[in-house]
Amino acid sequence: MTVFKTYWKLLKRNLPLVILYTVILIGFAAANMKTNEKNLDFVASKPNIIVINQDEQGTLSRHLIDYLKTASHLKVATSSEEEQINDALFYREANYVIDIPDDYSENFMAGSAPELTVKSTGDYQASLAEMILSRYLNTASIYQKMGMDAHELTTFVDETLAQTVKVNMVSLLDVDQLTKATSYYNFASYSILACLIFIVSLLLNHFNQPTVKKRRLISPIGENKHNRILLLSNGLYALLIWLIYVAISFLLVGDIMWSPHGLIYIINAFMLTLCATSLAFLIGTLVRSPNAISGIVNVIALGSSFLCGAFVPMEWLPDSVLTIAHAIPTFYYIKTNELLKTVEAFHLDTLKPILINMVIIFGFSVLFMILTQLVSQRRRKIG
Repeated sequence: MTVFKTYWKLLKRNLPLVILYTVILIGFAAANMKTNEKNLDFVASKPNIIVINQDEQGTLSRHLIDYLKTASHLKVATSSEEEQINDALFYREANYVIDIPDDYSENFMAGSAPELTVKSTGDYQASLAEMILSRYLNTASIYQKMGMDAHELTTFVDETLAQTVKVNMVSLLDVDQLTKATSYYNFASYSILACLIFIVSLLLNHFNQPTVKKRRLISPIGENKHNRILLLSNGLYALLIWLIYVAISFLLVGDIMWSPHGLIYIINAFMLTLCATSLAFLIGTLVRSPNAISGIVNVIALGSSFLCGAFVPMEWLPDSVLTIAHAIPTFYYIKTNELLKTVEAFHLDTLKPILINMVIIFGFSVLFMILTQLVSQRRRKIG
């Protein structure tokens, strides 16, 4: 019991660090919950378009401008304002500029397919403006080929473009809740790694100090029993951290944690906890300096969080970074969390990639344990 009591006494001294990492997790999660409040309303976006109409008398040209007014924020300019137009594009005051040449309507109705000169900012608003223009021109082209005059053509174009389709979005997923859960557990990877690796490594380092080892050699507790007690103590501490973070997720995320999705989030977090604990054993066995442990923990916890998508979403990371991240167990943990956001029903096909990721994390855990055993044996021989 002496070793067990000593372990928890040392842990109590480092409790402020555990509280700090937990508060960071809660603070980030609470802020994220507020940012991702549920909003199912869709509001159409209108691009800013400038039209230079050199075909002022053309029926089709005037009709095109009238249509653009309904689908965008439109401004009609002249060719003499070219410098101001270029400035508007540069400062994103306009997304798209359309230059209608002289006699455009006449040439279009004659079937010569005249071209419009356009300039754009190249962003998504410019793409939307291009879609609006293409929709009009494609529709007008169909009716022109049917031999209609300008008046008939504009009438039929109005009727066609006025037609809308009602779209109902049906999904069995509570996307809002799953997004919150994914965000929470992604960031929790940082707190789990920091809390476990730092504390476990630091306490193991204390028990491996030369003076402590000498006292242990003359104590009635054997080496194997001492190691078993340390293993039990570290396991209980890791289990406690995992349970605390799971309990916090129930409070912050909500009812989704009672679903099959929530169960897999919890199991996935347990697998990372196991992996972090085994890695902590390896670091605590290898490193003798507490200051060095602190530096290593910062590199591992922060580095893996940035590289694997805990702080920055995976879809925003470049491929080169994600390639490197494949060598880090946190990558597979976060990948599973991201997959859970899209799973509507659990069956073999949807569970397979999740199980593969968990097996990989467990494989890392086994590797760290084997390396720890090899280092310990080598240290005993040298000692």
